[in-house]
Amino acid sequence: MREDLKTKATAYLRHLENREWAEARAMCSDTATVWHNDGKGDSTIQENIAGMAAQVDPIESMRYDITRQMSQPDEVLQQHVVNVVMKDGGRFRVDAAVYFRFDDGLITRIEEYAGQPSTDAS
Repeated sequence: MREDLKTKATAYLRHLENREWAEARAMCSDTATVWHNDGKGDSTIQENIAGMAAQVDPIESMRYDITRQMSQPDEVLQQHVVNVVMKDGGRFRVDAAVYFRFDDGLITRIEEYAGQPSTDAS
């Protein structure tokens, strides 16, 4: 079951990369909440996905590269780097740690601790 949850957490991120908003949303419970370390508090999964969808127009591509992933029953904790390429050629990366909580195989809570974007030298 733990591997299954790790796979589900990864699949959720792949849907976001591919702008598959409905597919990402379908992996979450109706009452799922999201928290970021931006001081704004919790948001609903609908608000979070709508916010991402509204911000992607200038982005050429986005890739979540998972560096570490751990799980225990109903939870996945991972570190990843979000590598972003902008349509104007700019590149940056964001280091993050994300906690996923699951209930009956659906994501019920996401907590993301993200650092400041840094320029990607590659």
